[in-house]
Order: sequence, then structure tokens, then C-alpha cells
Amino acid sequence: MGAEYGQEGLVSTSCDIYSFGIMMMEVFTSKKPTDEMFTSDLSLSHWVSKALVNGVTQAMDSRLIRKDEENFFAEVNCVSSIFELALNCTAESPENRINIKDALAFLQKIRLEFLVKLSEN
Repeated sequence: MGAEYGQEGLVSTSCDIYSFGIMMMEVFTSKKPTDEMFTSDLSLSHWVSKALVNGVTQAMDSRLIRKDEENFFAEVNCVSSIFELALNCTAESPENRINIKDALAFLQKIRLEFLVKLSEN
């Protein structure tokens, strides 16, 4: 849930988009925000953010993609884009979060780019 909900008791669509972003991270990392690896210094969002810089496969659930798969790089690029969207959904400030219409457009773009890359192979 968005930080503003806990701090101020505010419920809004920006809380929903925050939850959507966290859910996407959970699905593709198989980690929960309450996982023991996350302390006050490291959160799920920060871990995913670092993985985008250092190598997205470090944060991905290893059961999703195998390095020997034919479409490995297309799949990694797809997950990387999903992590980027998830981070846009979980911006600390509600005003900086993407709205749901833009999130849907982003997801459709990811899907289209993935399908194009698959057809190139």
C-alpha cells in the first residue's frame, strides 16, 4: 500500500497503482515486500531498481526464464520493461506515479515489442 495511506490515512487511485506496481514486482521476483531480505535500508522497490542498473536477471525469479531458451534476451527485455513500469507505479510521491491509463498503454507497448522480437527469431 502506498506510504501516504499509512502516514495520512488517505485512500486514492494512486494507492491502487502503487499496489499494482508492487504486485508486478512480486510476480516477477517471487519476493514479497515483507521478505526477510528487505530491511529498513532495502525494500522490494529499491532492490528492483538496483537490478535494472546491475542486471535485471539478478532480481528475476529464476524459474521464469532459462538462459538456454531461444528467446532469452527478448524475455529479459520484457521483464526489464515490466520492472520499469512497476517502479513508475511505486514512486514515493503519489503525484509522480503513473496513472492506470498510461500503465495500460505501457503494458500494451511491452507486449507488442515482445511479440515483434519473437517474430524476428
